[in-house]
Amino acid sequence: MNKHDTFFVLLPHIFLLLLMPTAHAQDFPLPLSGDLLAYTDQTNDAIYLYDFQTDTTRPLQMGMGLHHVWDFSPDGCRLLYTLTDNTRTTRLYSAALDGTDARELIDTTELPLGPWNLWEPDWNPTQPLIAFTLTRPTEQGRETRVAYVPATGGTPTFYSVAGDEHAPRWSPDGAWLAYLSYEPRPAGATLFATVEPAAEETAPTLREADLWMVSADANTKERLTRFSVGSVGQPRWSPDGSLLSFVYAPSANDHQFWMIAAAPDAIPTQLSYEWNYTLDLAWQPDGTALTAATRYLQGTEDAQLWRVPLAGNADVDATRFFEATALAQTSADFPRYSADGERLAFRASYELVIVDLETNAATRLGTYGNTPPVWSPAGFAGEEACA
Repeated sequence: MNKHDTFFVLLPHIFLLLLMPTAHAQDFPLPLSGDLLAYTDQTNDAIYLYDFQTDTTRPLQMGMGLHHVWDFSPDGCRLLYTLTDNTRTTRLYSAALDGTDARELIDTTELPLGPWNLWEPDWNPTQPLIAFTLTRPTEQGRETRVAYVPATGGTPTFYSVAGDEHAPRWSPDGAWLAYLSYEPRPAGATLFATVEPAAEETAPTLREADLWMVSADANTKERLTRFSVGSVGQPRWSPDGSLLSFVYAPSANDHQFWMIAAAPDAIPTQLSYEWNYTLDLAWQPDGTALTAATRYLQGTEDAQLWRVPLAGNADVDATRFFEATALAQTSADFPRYSADGERLAFRASYELVIVDLETNAATRLGTYGNTPPVWSPAGFAGEEACA
């Protein structure tokens, strides 16, 4: 065998090595110790870990493809992230905070014929489980299922069976998973009307979502909302796990704030009545209000951060964050609180900003992409404490 033959024999192996998720060799003189904020910039070619205590940033290039960081493990010692290649195939991994020990977590060889892509992974805060959605093309269009694997990886197990479920979110105690389930509905004469029974077979079909939850052991499943028209979106657990907030929309981008107790037969509570456009939601750490990045609330056109009370009418009672500062005027998105509730990170006019909520002092981390930042959990005791 000549050297040219040897090259072509080795070429497939070289290609596979290039695709393997590995962090680039880098020197990390300081172990990460404070609250960490994980994020990606607009290029999505790396994950950045910002250590608030030391004011340092660690870049991690985990392989080829678009990077998306989703979560930390409950002890904060591992990252949960996806890589998407140029064929739009997305794979799920976890890795140590220095980028080593990268592990692919999903094995789809025993599932029905794919290709399967995953999205929206969420690490259970108390049990060794990771939930996500799995999607594949079908003759009817697309199938999306809520599924889970052990935190060490494996073959996914489906929580859902209808085939159009999305947005899985673990409760703070890890006992329940909230998600959205879409169902077809024959369209009525208006967005707010159901179709006459005699016209159901010929009426155009709408696809609308309600809120469900399933126990972590998959033994109990509860439907929480039953709107006759319109869709539920953006489910968010309250800090104590007793409530779920969401937006309700009779049509795309026409939102209202609602919440409901996480219990069978609970009655949802309406928190606003006029239409707005909410980009993202989070609960205040003390559970007394929602934080919303919203347009068209109280006559404002730009997306700004609002405090939405749990009683009254947000159309008149909601208040803006940072009212007397320049931050109040920025186009805002992706509000996320640190585990101790002392800091709020969000995107401000495509710049990632962290605000100390006691002093309103802002730390700016530069240009930012289109995915939410992720704070390390309360259980993180510093990188030196990681096994």
